Amino acid sequence: MRSLLIALQQVNIEEKLKTAPDGNYQVGVLIGSFVPFIVLVGLAYFLYYRAKRKEKNLNN
Repeated sequence: MRSLLIALQQVNIEEKLKTAPDGNYQVGVLIGSFVPFIVLVGLAYFLYYRAKRKEKNLNN
């Protein structure tokens, strides 16, 4: 079941860029492909910062 979901979520970006109607669509596809990565990096930083601050408070 999990592999089916992963297969459905994978997007062929190269094909979308080839069939793009104009340059603005291409920019949107590229930005949309990086947004999940940026969100995960932001979440990881937030969790790291919160854990570090909590550890500092426990040591005092």
